[in-house]
Amino acid sequence: MLRVARLGARQMSTATGRPDGSYRRFGRTIGTWMVGTAVLASAGYYVGKDEIDAFDHEEPASELHLSPGQQFKGLPIIETESTGRERLVVLGSGWGAVAVLKTLDRDKYDVIVVSPDNYFIFTPLLPSATVGTVEFRSVLEGIRRITKRIRGAYVEASAVDVDFEAKCVLIEKPGEGRAWLPYDRLVVGVGAQSITRGTSGLEFCHKLKTILDARSIRQHIMANFEKVMLPTTPDDEKRRLLTFVVCGGGPTGCEFAAELHDLLAEDLKHYFPQSVRDMVRVVIVQSRDHVLNMMDSVISEFAERQFARSNITVVTNSRVQAITETSLRFSTKHEDGTVTEHEIPQGFVLWSTGVSLTPFTQLLCQKLPDYQKNKHAITVDAYLRVKGIRDGSVYALGDCATVEYPHLLEHINELFESAHHEGAEITRTELEMFVKNAALEFPCAAGHLQSLVDNFGHFDTNHNGTIDRSEFRSMLEYVDAKLTALPALAQVANQEGIYLGHVFNKLASLQVEHKSKDMSADRKRRSEEISVAPFTYHHHGTLAYLGRAAAADFGQGQTYKGSNLAAKYMWRSVYWSQQVSLRTRFLLMMDWIKELFFGRDLSKF
Repeated sequence: MLRVARLGARQMSTATGRPDGSYRRFGRTIGTWMVGTAVLASAGYYVGKDEIDAFDHEEPASELHLSPGQQFKGLPIIETESTGRERLVVLGSGWGAVAVLKTLDRDKYDVIVVSPDNYFIFTPLLPSATVGTVEFRSVLEGIRRITKRIRGAYVEASAVDVDFEAKCVLIEKPGEGRAWLPYDRLVVGVGAQSITRGTSGLEFCHKLKTILDARSIRQHIMANFEKVMLPTTPDDEKRRLLTFVVCGGGPTGCEFAAELHDLLAEDLKHYFPQSVRDMVRVVIVQSRDHVLNMMDSVISEFAERQFARSNITVVTNSRVQAITETSLRFSTKHEDGTVTEHEIPQGFVLWSTGVSLTPFTQLLCQKLPDYQKNKHAITVDAYLRVKGIRDGSVYALGDCATVEYPHLLEHINELFESAHHEGAEITRTELEMFVKNAALEFPCAAGHLQSLVDNFGHFDTNHNGTIDRSEFRSMLEYVDAKLTALPALAQVANQEGIYLGHVFNKLASLQVEHKSKDMSADRKRRSEEISVAPFTYHHHGTLAYLGRAAAADFGQGQTYKGSNLAAKYMWRSVYWSQQVSLRTRFLLMMDWIKELFFGRDLSKF
C-alpha cells in the first residue's frame, strides 16, 4: 500500500473523529512538499543554468587521432589539433578531477580527461543507493556532460605508466591496446583502493567505492531475504543469511549500517513476516575504541547510542583476522591487555577500512624514490605539485595525494636565531616579524603561525613579556601538532580541485610571457609561485547519517546531532546542494519524493 495512503488512513482514525481536520492536515503536508519542491527546483535551475547553456550551445571537442608515423618507446602517440594552448591532461573522474574541470575557464587549455569510468559518482550517497533510497543514476553524472562546457576531450582508459622527462602518460584500454598521451600539465586524481591489512578471505567481501559495488550489494541483500523465504532453507542458514557484518566504523560503514536499518524498519517490515525480521542482525566491527573516531567524541557516543536503539551491534577494539564464505573471525583487545578470539556466521560482509595506493600511484612514487617516501599517498607541496618534478608540471589531489607539511621543531635553532635580534629572548614585536617572514617560507602553516601572536600571553608562561627558547619550543610543537595530514574526505578533494582550477586559470595568462622570455624550468616555477597562493584547506564540517538521525562535526568542539526528521532532511539538503549538475539535483528530489510516498524498490535485478 502506498505510504501516502497509510498516512491518510492513520490521520482519519484520530480520536477526534473529524475527518475534515485530518484532511486539512494531510493537505498541508502535501502542500508543504509541493512548495518545497518548487523552491528546490528554482534553486537548482539557478545553480545549473550555465550547464544548460553549455548543453545547448557548446560544440563537443574534436576527435583524437594517433600521430601518423610517430612512436615513443615502440608505442603510438595520440595527436590533437594545435591551438597554441597548453595541453592539460586530467587522470580520473572523481571529486578532485571534476572540481578542476568545473572551475576551469573556457578556452584556456586543451583539456583531455582519462578515466576508466565515463561518469562521476557522488560517493556520499552510495550507501543510500545500496538499499534503493536513491537510484543508481541519480548519483552519477557523465564526464562528457562536465567537459562539454570547456570543450574538453574524454578517453575511456586507464593510466598505466608515465615518463616525466618526455612529458607523456601511457594509457590503456584492456583489449584495445596502449598509446602515449603527451601533456604540458598533468593532474593525477585517480583516487585510492581499499586497504587489505593482510586479512585473508577478502574475496568474500563487498566494497563500496563504485556504482557496480552498490548494485552488487543491493542484489546480495535482496537475494538473502528471498532465499530465507524458501521453505527448504533451515533456520540456522536463515540466521546466517540475515547476519550483515560491516568491517570498519568510519562514515561509509556507519552510514551503510544506518541505511540498511532504514530498509528493514521502513520497508521490509511490510513484506516479510516478523519471524524473519527477528533473525536480522547487523554488526559493525571497529578497530578503534569508538566508531566515527575521526569526529568529535560527542558524535561518536551519540552514534553508538543511536545504533544501540536500532539493535545494531557495535564491536570496538577488534580486528578482523579472516573471512570465509560463511563466517568471520575477529580478535578483541580488552582494557587489561588480554585478547579474545570470536567467530560469527555471516551472510554478507562490507569491507570499509581505509585506503591505500593504486598500482599507478605506486609506480609514480617508485619513479621518484628520493622525494616520494610516503607509503600511503603521493607527496605534494603546498601548491599541490608532485614532489620531485623539477618544472612543477605534475599535480596530484584527492585520496591519492597528501600535502607535505614542514616540521618546524626540526629547525628550532635557526628559527630561534632568526626571530630575536637583541638579547636572548624574543619580544612580541620580534615575534610578529618572525611570523610574517616564516609564513612566506612555510605558507601552509601561515594560519597557525599567526595564532602564536594572538596567543602570545598563553605561551609566555613566566609572564615577563618575552619568549625564551623553551617557550619557543612549545610554540613550534603547537604548530607542528596542528599540521596534520588532511583527511580522505570528498570536501578535501573538492577544495583541492577548485584551488587547482583557479591556479590554472591564472597560469594560463603567464604562458605568453614564459614563451616570449624563453624561461628555464626553475625560473618558470618561481614565477608561478609568485603568481598564486598556496593551498589552504577550510573544514566545512563532517556529516554522518545514522538512521532516522544525523550528526555533524564542524570542528573546534562545535557539533550538531539530532534524531528527528529535521536532522534527516538537513543531511539530505546539504548533499542536494553539493550536486555537480541540475540533472542530479532533479533526480535526487524525485527519488526522495518517491521513497516518501511509495517506499523503496525491493526488486532484485
